[in-house]
Amino acid sequence: MDRLKRYLVGQFATEAATLFAVAISIIFLVQCLRVVDVGSVRGQGLVTLGAQVLLALPSASMAFIHVCIGIGLARALRTMQSTRELHILHVSGKLGTLARAIAVYAAAGAVLLLFVAHVADPAASRENSTIRSRIAADLVGRSLVPNRFAEVTSGVTVTVGGRRAGGEITAFFADDRREATRRTYIAESATITSDDIGYVLQLSNGVVQYRTEEGKFSEIAFDRYDLAFERLTGEADTGERTAQTSLDIVAEANAEGWTDTRLRRLADRTLEGLRVLSICLFVFALAGFPSGRRREPRLPVEIIVLGAAFFERVLATYAPGDGWLAPLTGFVALTGVSLVILVFRVKPFARPRREARSKAPA
Repeated sequence: MDRLKRYLVGQFATEAATLFAVAISIIFLVQCLRVVDVGSVRGQGLVTLGAQVLLALPSASMAFIHVCIGIGLARALRTMQSTRELHILHVSGKLGTLARAIAVYAAAGAVLLLFVAHVADPAASRENSTIRSRIAADLVGRSLVPNRFAEVTSGVTVTVGGRRAGGEITAFFADDRREATRRTYIAESATITSDDIGYVLQLSNGVVQYRTEEGKFSEIAFDRYDLAFERLTGEADTGERTAQTSLDIVAEANAEGWTDTRLRRLADRTLEGLRVLSICLFVFALAGFPSGRRREPRLPVEIIVLGAAFFERVLATYAPGDGWLAPLTGFVALTGVSLVILVFRVKPFARPRREARSKAPA
């Protein structure tokens, strides 16, 4: 990489890193407030709370990393426009160098986002879910006082007849009133244990009663029923406990066979990296060429980049079809629009300029 290319990539990366630092700091503070508010009720230590905050950052940051990369590139090009650096690059025939610098910048951003999507985010989500499961087990365990009703969380009341060695519980009762359908769990005995995905209560010889708002009642008897602690503490079960990295998915697919679900999951994660390439191409087509205007455009370039990212996300979300190629619709559309704009922007610069001929005096 030559000196000019390093300078350009450094300018782009500095703007993107500054914007990302501001965004991730806000997300970090919001996560701290949320987790501390919950943890203050549940009596957790600062180490546990800090781990939860840090493990939630990869998932939260994936939504705006590609936007930060695109806006950082746009702001750097706008600064070069105002300082006439962009004009000098084009006049001196350095358009290819500028394009290669943007390509290196976009490729580095895509690799970063692919690592977060395929490896860092699934691993962090799985570990975060394990921590939440431990917190739920601790909360429920402290609430199970014999012959005393205790409210685990708002709308959930539990009581037990007694506790024995080995985590065994007698006469278990739990009433969940948080949803429209009220659920009541009654069992002769229960055991606190853990499995591959977290801590559970193994209920034995009991019933689960359901009562709707209309007063309809139903009851299901069971010999054994595994009740996750998160169900009693209000933690949403989003499937994070079984989150797999892409390497795990590929290894599992090679052993059991490829399915549409596995392909869709890999395609969704790969799309995160492709978004960086498409947004950088769009910004290059939009702001990579000098303009003679002295005033700034009425619509800021940041708003245009946000609009393009929103356009791509909407197409990817509501694309027709259920196949694993459906999420790529937004990427293909934004790339196509960028290429059309780029062709029209490059065409005037490709024409040779004719020098004006001066007429000889008569």
